[in-house]
Amino acid sequence: MSLVKYNNNSISAITDVASSMKGAMTLIKEVTASSSATISFVHGTSDVVLDSTYPIYKFVWINAHPSADNRDLDFQVSTDTGSSYGVAMTTTYHYNYHNEADDNAGGVEYNPYADLANGTGFFELSENVGGDNDQSGCGELWLFNPSSTTFVKHFMATTTNYSAGDFNKHGYMAGYINSTSAVDAVQFKFSADASANVDVGTFKLYGIKDS
Repeated sequence: MSLVKYNNNSISAITDVASSMKGAMTLIKEVTASSSATISFVHGTSDVVLDSTYPIYKFVWINAHPSADNRDLDFQVSTDTGSSYGVAMTTTYHYNYHNEADDNAGGVEYNPYADLANGTGFFELSENVGGDNDQSGCGELWLFNPSSTTFVKHFMATTTNYSAGDFNKHGYMAGYINSTSAVDAVQFKFSADASANVDVGTFKLYGIKDS
């Protein structure tokens, strides 16, 4: 974001700061889950834009709650407008955690079991999200230049959730989608040993200009 200088010293004279800001986010699509098996954002469907219009896309989920206990919120991408999800990724996954009972059960860990090494499965974003009525997960996923047909696609995510074991887990993930085909769809779902619906939750897609 660039520094905007106002020569008029009166703050009251500033009428439109937002229009002067570069890199502002534009809300593209909001989806409200209701016992949904998956949440998908597909370019050209339901007003979704996921192409060269924006160099950066940001996905946000708020209070995503699974229909069963101890489920992971995962994501994958598509290069064929949502016909299939299973593009190879290489990732890294770290998280810190702390028990609600404050019994010294906490720490910082690398999670090798969640990582993909050029794998085509869904990648874990929030681990062990609880299914109790007051439990859920929130987070954000940044996807960079998904329309590129030259480079692989980089992403990073930050998440927090109330886990099934009454822990707060705060995750940090990053990786690259190992394809030079344009990514034109992203899908989220709950899974672990078995799948679960997204009972409730709000998912948003933003586009961000870099200049």
